[in-house]
Amino acid sequence: MSKDANPKEALIKAAYADVHKFGNNREFDKAVKAVNRILGVAPDDPTALHCKVVCLVQLSKFEEAYKFIEKNRLSSLAFEKAYCEYRLNKQVQALKTIDDTGLQPLPTNLKELRTQVLYRLERYDECLDAYRDIIKNTSDEYEDERRTNLSAVAANLAVDKSKEVPDVPEDTYEQYFNSACILANRQKFVEAERKLRTSEKLCREFLEEEGASEEEIVEEVDVIRVQLAYVLQLQGKSKEAGIIYADCLRHKPKDAALVAVASNNSVVINKDQNVFDSKKKIRAALADACEPKLTSRQKQVIALNNCLLALYTNAGDQVQQLSQKLAQSYPQVEFEALLIRCSQLAKDRKHKEAIDQLQKFAAAHKSHEFVSKFAVIQLQLLQGNRKDAIETLLSLGEAKFKPGIVSALVSLYLGTDNKPAASALLKSAVDWYKKNNVSSGDLSDMWRQAAEFHLRGGASETAASSLEELLKLNPSDTKVLAQLVIAYAQFQPKRALEISRKLPKLETLTTASEIDALEAANWVMSAKAAKKSANAKIEPSPSTPLEKRKNHSRKRKGKLPKNYNAEVGPDPERWLPKYERTGFRKKRGGARGKDVIKGSQGMASGAADQYDMSNRVNLSKNSPVTPVYQETTPGPRQQHRKGGHKKKKGGRF
Repeated sequence: MSKDANPKEALIKAAYADVHKFGNNREFDKAVKAVNRILGVAPDDPTALHCKVVCLVQLSKFEEAYKFIEKNRLSSLAFEKAYCEYRLNKQVQALKTIDDTGLQPLPTNLKELRTQVLYRLERYDECLDAYRDIIKNTSDEYEDERRTNLSAVAANLAVDKSKEVPDVPEDTYEQYFNSACILANRQKFVEAERKLRTSEKLCREFLEEEGASEEEIVEEVDVIRVQLAYVLQLQGKSKEAGIIYADCLRHKPKDAALVAVASNNSVVINKDQNVFDSKKKIRAALADACEPKLTSRQKQVIALNNCLLALYTNAGDQVQQLSQKLAQSYPQVEFEALLIRCSQLAKDRKHKEAIDQLQKFAAAHKSHEFVSKFAVIQLQLLQGNRKDAIETLLSLGEAKFKPGIVSALVSLYLGTDNKPAASALLKSAVDWYKKNNVSSGDLSDMWRQAAEFHLRGGASETAASSLEELLKLNPSDTKVLAQLVIAYAQFQPKRALEISRKLPKLETLTTASEIDALEAANWVMSAKAAKKSANAKIEPSPSTPLEKRKNHSRKRKGKLPKNYNAEVGPDPERWLPKYERTGFRKKRGGARGKDVIKGSQGMASGAADQYDMSNRVNLSKNSPVTPVYQETTPGPRQQHRKGGHKKKKGGRF
């Protein structure tokens, strides 16, 4: 450097050299200090201003970088400003910043950032078109990442089954993961499970080849495993899914979205069990750090589960507050929030208030009128108010003729002992289906129940109409044909005779071999009786000649006791044990009674008398209790007699 050189320029040049060196070494905090030296000398230097913004972004100080851009009005840094807004979850502002540039066409960096913003705003259709355009017109080393992002967009579009999603490649573990998500959203859970297991295997192999640490591998694999647990849970394998969720949460993942999903799904598995654990997990899912990482659909489900958990814990005030907040935040689940609120009111025995709220909602939302009335019916039945429940069902219009509703109405009518109304309802249902030519492919049960009900009630004509419909469904059903003959016989004998000709002849129904098989069947006998029946000889018929008949052994008479007297009636206590009969007298005394030792073990027999209180009488005059005799209970040891005691042979009479 010459002596005539400007010191200011020398300082700037040296500072830029430091910025370049620190930037290459990724020491951005030192680079910021070097840039600040430049800005202290030249505060309007555009390059230095740009360098400081880039360094702050690299240090993830997005709020500071955004304020710096706004303070210095750096309109030329549209990409950096939009990126800071994107990372600060100000997606609408970021999209406006990009669109306000007026650049047509947009540079590649702004175009890709705009596509990411559209993804965060959940405008997936636009996002898909944007990615297709970028992939078509761009060729660089980031092509795989763009295709992976495209498959992620397709996975979110697959939630709507009416939309077609593009075929996605399966070259990397991320693409396998997104492909599995598409299948899961299409409810193809078995195929999704297979792809997720493949993705987990590929992920581990790839990261091991890259030299990643075990912690980094676990952190990446846990994302796949949580999705795998979700697929298993939807297949009904809740226990296996719960183990995976618990294992992933034990690793304390840094991804807030992963924590929220695993915690919420664990709460769903718990249901009304392990309430304290569920409360802890739902708080983790509702943490502020999770909100920007979740989609609106995920946040809606978590909020709904939070309401249900409050209902399970019977927290009445909390249920009312959370359900109202849920309805305000997510109008699409307003009816579900109302049902939760009414369920809590029903628990609190406030049935009338719950019914009023449902009726108001039904009047304001015609699309939910049908379902709301069913909820009202449930509450009326909980009250025991069957008449109001019947009226509500009848107010459904022509929908009341649906088989399930007809069945419910008939049950309610019979419960109120109103058989004529039940009969009239079934008759009107039959007439309605005939009049409207409704396909009766799945109405056979209703026709059968209606026919049997009317046959029992004597309404033969109505029963015949139902049986005719059943016969159309299955013309070869002999049981229905027989019932139809019985019904017509009540009011149209000629018609009954005509139909009866369609019945199979009696000879065709049973054969001699079938009768023999039924008689020989031993399925209703015990094993002993069946064996005896199988070995039994066939008894000859009366038409068999006498010489061919075999003699049967006579039945022997039972033996009588030696002292049997036919004139004296049998002892009524003959079946009782001897000690329970009235004439039984217990033996007392004897050698065994004399040898009983009373007193402590090892005491001499003579000394025992002074401790034998059974022979004493309480002589105290002041004693308020009258002494009661009680037989002594034999002790654990007694003196044994020499020689055994032989039992008498023979039984009791």
